[in-house]
Amino acid sequence: MKEFPGTSGLILNEPLLWEKGKKGRCGFSLPRRDVESFPVDENLAGDGPDFPDLSEVDVVRHYTRLSQWNFSVDSGMYPLGSCTMKYNPKTNERQAAQPGFAAAHPMLHPDLSQGILKLMFDLERFLIEITGMDAATLQPAAGAHGELAGMLLFYTYHQSKGAPRSKIIVPDTAHGTNPASAALCGYKPVPIKSNEKGILAPEDVAAVMDEQTAGIMVTNPNTLGLFEENIKKIAEIVHAKGGLVYGDGANMNAVMGITDMGKIGIDVLHLNLHKTFSTPHGGGGPGAGPVCVLKHLEPFLPVPRVILKKGRYLLSENFPESIGTLHAFNGNVGVLVKAYSYIMSLGAENLKKASQLAVLNASYIKTQLKETFKLAYDRPCMHECVFSDELQQAHKVTTLDIVKRLMDYGFHPPTIYFPLVVPGAIMIEPTETESKEDIDLFVQSLKAIAKEAAENPQLLTEAPTKCHRRRLDETMAARKPCLTG
Repeated sequence: MKEFPGTSGLILNEPLLWEKGKKGRCGFSLPRRDVESFPVDENLAGDGPDFPDLSEVDVVRHYTRLSQWNFSVDSGMYPLGSCTMKYNPKTNERQAAQPGFAAAHPMLHPDLSQGILKLMFDLERFLIEITGMDAATLQPAAGAHGELAGMLLFYTYHQSKGAPRSKIIVPDTAHGTNPASAALCGYKPVPIKSNEKGILAPEDVAAVMDEQTAGIMVTNPNTLGLFEENIKKIAEIVHAKGGLVYGDGANMNAVMGITDMGKIGIDVLHLNLHKTFSTPHGGGGPGAGPVCVLKHLEPFLPVPRVILKKGRYLLSENFPESIGTLHAFNGNVGVLVKAYSYIMSLGAENLKKASQLAVLNASYIKTQLKETFKLAYDRPCMHECVFSDELQQAHKVTTLDIVKRLMDYGFHPPTIYFPLVVPGAIMIEPTETESKEDIDLFVQSLKAIAKEAAENPQLLTEAPTKCHRRRLDETMAARKPCLTG
């Protein structure tokens, strides 16, 4: 067995800067003044910010030490299920940092912004081709923002027909933001359960679909990592009652270049550029959640839209049926540049291969661990697989204990206790960017932990022991939260 990446090596504590600073220290030499000094009013002196006095080495070591407490996809495998935390090629960052993109003011005249406007125009066409849809907007800033845009499109579409509706069907295998996005637009979410195979049954959708229901929100592949194989039949049921089908495309990394979303009945689809198209995400952003639509919903897309007119790229608001503006200026353009770079770097063939490898890696983990942990649904999976702690409960070991111990082995924990339809869920998504050697090491770590659970469960219930911080008292944190910082 190879050596696990977890170590108890040198991890330095770091006090607050105010505790490190000493009066009179300075991290740089002030330039020679070309004006006379002016004394500060003593009555105002106490009102200024309390900056610590620090040397250059104080500052450098402070941020270096803090960075060593962090874990990132540049440090190691980030197997967060339903999040697609793939490695971000550095060329994407380089392109986004080009001065012509990074320093372009959003209020520049279009004649001085032809490059970035062309990039946005072309990116829309790339996303349309990849998804099989007809038109797109790049404005939404994240997945949930894309969902909100989709629900506004639903609302405006039904309003234009003179028949507003009040409900949205939301499966139990949808992403948790789906019902919230629907409720924000005044819709009442109607929950629907997946069947024994972990997917939607057409008859269950038919039972709740009526003329007051605006449509359905389907995550496909769903949060169990399973493809909704009945989606075409479900779309026909919804369309027959005048409804629309919303596709949550957060898991597009499993079907990119493989599934034509328009042909399987999706009317509106959001994408997460910060997942499928490689911009790193986490910590609050930035992200981008473009929305792709079929032709009948194109008039309602948000403005401004990039158009090509007489050889010039322009921003146009001349779309009278639009839902309006969703984001200041043109969205998170830096993220758009990274996605464009990613698509151009890979090309059509390798975008498809990325999805194929993501599915292969998840299937490999599922097969390697299904005798070690309870597999929620023993069926072909897509980009992720879902286990549970059912087999370890006999040793009084929980999912939380398992992943806390995994930190000692040097791996970031996978998503846990989600999706809610699987008690004690352990949701693993390796993505396509991990090598077989790294995946094998991850698998061996989990097998070793399962062995520890049977032979010495205390190792798990006290974990982690090698991290900068030990396990927190989550019960006390919930009952007596410290809200003062």
